[in-house]
Amino acid sequence: MTKTRLGLNQEENLILVDKLNGLLANFQTYYQNLRGLHWNIKGKNFFELHVKFEEFYTDSQVKIDDIAERILTLQGKPLHTFSDYIMNSSVAVGKDISNDVVAVELVVNSLSEMLKIEREILEISDKANDEGTNSMMSDFIAEQEKTIWMLNSWLGK
Repeated sequence: MTKTRLGLNQEENLILVDKLNGLLANFQTYYQNLRGLHWNIKGKNFFELHVKFEEFYTDSQVKIDDIAERILTLQGKPLHTFSDYIMNSSVAVGKDISNDVVAVELVVNSLSEMLKIEREILEISDKANDEGTNSMMSDFIAEQEKTIWMLNSWLGK
C-alpha cells in the first residue's frame, strides 16, 4: 500500500481530493447564490436578510479557502474555474431571486445538499484515518445543521 507524505493511503487520498473538489464546487455555487440573494432581496425582511446573506457569504469565503487548502495539503489541485464549478456542483443555481421565502428556501436546500456531500467525505476520511479532513467536515456539519434549524424556524417549519 502506497502512502502519501502525510502517511495516508494514496488511493483513499485521491478519492478524498476528488470529493473535496466536489464540495469546493458546491460551496462556490452556494457563495455566488448568496451574493445574488444579498444584492437582490426585497420586501419587509430586506434589512434582516441583506445582513444575514452577507454573513453567510463571508463565512463561505473562509470555508472555500479552507477546503482548497485542505486539497493542497492532501497534495491535490483545487478546482478554480467557473466551468469546473458548474460541472461539479449539485447545488441549484438561484437566479434573480428577490422573494424572502424563496431565498431562504434556496439557502436551506443548498446547505442540505452540501451536508450530504460532507457526510460522505466524513465517512471516507474516517476510514482513511484522515483526522484533518474529518475534523473539518465535523465542524462544517455541526454549524450547517444549526443554520438549517434556524432558517427552518424563520420559515415557520
